[in-house]
Amino acid sequence: MPRLAALFFALLLAVAAAAPARAVDDAVFAAALKGLAVEGFAEKTAAADALAATGDPRALPVLRAMAAGNLYVRKADDAPVLGERAGRDLALTDPVSGADLGTAASRDLTKITVNNVLRTALAAIIGRLEIADPDPARRRAAVESIARDSTPEAAGVLRAALEHEADPGVRTLMERALARMSLASPDAAVRLAAVESLAGGELSPQVRALVAPLAESDADARVRDAARDLVERIELRLMIVDITLNLFQGLSLGSVLLLAAIGLAITFGVMGVINMAHGEMIMLGAYTAFVVQEAFRAFLPDGVFGLYLIVSIPAAFLVAGAVGVALERGIIRFLYGRPLETLLATWGISLMLQQVVRSIFGAPNKEVANPAWMTGAWEALPGLVLTWNRVAIIVFALAVLAAVALALRYTAFGLQMRAVTQNRSMAAGMGIRTGWVDALTFGLGSGIAGVAGVALSQVGNVSPNLGQAYIVDSFMVVVFGGVGSLWGVLAGAMSLGIVNKILEPYAGAMLGKILVLVFIILFIQKRPRGLFALKGRAAEA
Repeated sequence: MPRLAALFFALLLAVAAAAPARAVDDAVFAAALKGLAVEGFAEKTAAADALAATGDPRALPVLRAMAAGNLYVRKADDAPVLGERAGRDLALTDPVSGADLGTAASRDLTKITVNNVLRTALAAIIGRLEIADPDPARRRAAVESIARDSTPEAAGVLRAALEHEADPGVRTLMERALARMSLASPDAAVRLAAVESLAGGELSPQVRALVAPLAESDADARVRDAARDLVERIELRLMIVDITLNLFQGLSLGSVLLLAAIGLAITFGVMGVINMAHGEMIMLGAYTAFVVQEAFRAFLPDGVFGLYLIVSIPAAFLVAGAVGVALERGIIRFLYGRPLETLLATWGISLMLQQVVRSIFGAPNKEVANPAWMTGAWEALPGLVLTWNRVAIIVFALAVLAAVALALRYTAFGLQMRAVTQNRSMAAGMGIRTGWVDALTFGLGSGIAGVAGVALSQVGNVSPNLGQAYIVDSFMVVVFGGVGSLWGVLAGAMSLGIVNKILEPYAGAMLGKILVLVFIILFIQKRPRGLFALKGRAAEA
């Protein structure tokens, strides 16, 4: 941008901060507007500067439209117009008067084209116009845009705006941006002040990239030392953020494993049944969530769509639980005490369930959308981004574990289940219908697996093979934590999840899983009953 235009624009900002923007004469604005239709991109940049320098508030929407590719010249009269796609035609607006000009076909218009260099220049110009906006959020965005242009003119614009800025957050952002621009100053004192200013702000990788050259080769020793200290602080902070992210990812993976393993802790840990179809119960829960989602889309208003996930949880529990009860009554009850035969039988059932789902829904993956309240992320610190769906799964997994523990401890069914687990013949002698307790226990474990499928549908696509990815890990969690112990499931799931995520950056995903498996094998050699041993049918066998 020419220096004269920059100085004029800085003066314009100072005036704009104290008084509302006023339109110039229509003829002057129209003449500046026609300058945007020139051929060369350098000439277009100069014309955009000149249009912005008029101080007319109508310049901002024109420049935004130009950057977005929505500024045209009408072939009939060479008049610049704003165009928005309306079906096959374009809806036109007069940028001078704001009047609606109707519609026109694309062949009747010539688009004012922009390239990447011009688009970058337009972003800087738009930022300079928006820096006088009454909305602090727009001014913040404008400062971030101007900061990408480290020219003296851009620095002058920021200094002029800083003198009149009242918002503390925007003032701090301006000061940081000016400090970044000052790092290239030939004056060592200015560079040192810039480094010290950046040290009191956001310790981000971008700041490290700016300061690192000074830490390595600045001619002034004071600047070098200050820059090195800042780089070391940034690297320490980034290391802490990286460790925190790994822990969060580990807790997230551990929560997924916890949900997948709670049901298995009941069917395998308490009942002694090696249920190879447990993964398919997870899969049935995920497909139940998909069916409920499609029903909400088809029959209910869009405003209540986010509630489908709440409805999916009990629905998945009932579907998977009913299949579990039918499986126990039809096959498993004849195989108690023969774990290898239950393994073969349930493995065959798992293949059958996968094929049934393929026949109904097809082999391709199905997408289950996140509700609006689970979409997005929370940036706890710069660089530390926690996605809401993962946070929700962590909370949900702990809530399910607490609900299961309370049900087993304080309900009549929980008391009967524990009685049958500890002494089946004595429980039968006390009048407990052990057969139905077995069926309901297996249904409970399967239903919890279905609930796990609902949670897993929120972090990935749903497919007939969904459960196969978690069945081995679920068995590892149960065996490592302690057969039949809910506390063991919690400790095992979180431990394996965190260890996996810590090993992945160094060993890779596959080798990390192998190392975890080797560790569990060695651990079981030392403690065959796992971390938390629990007496029961499986333990006594």
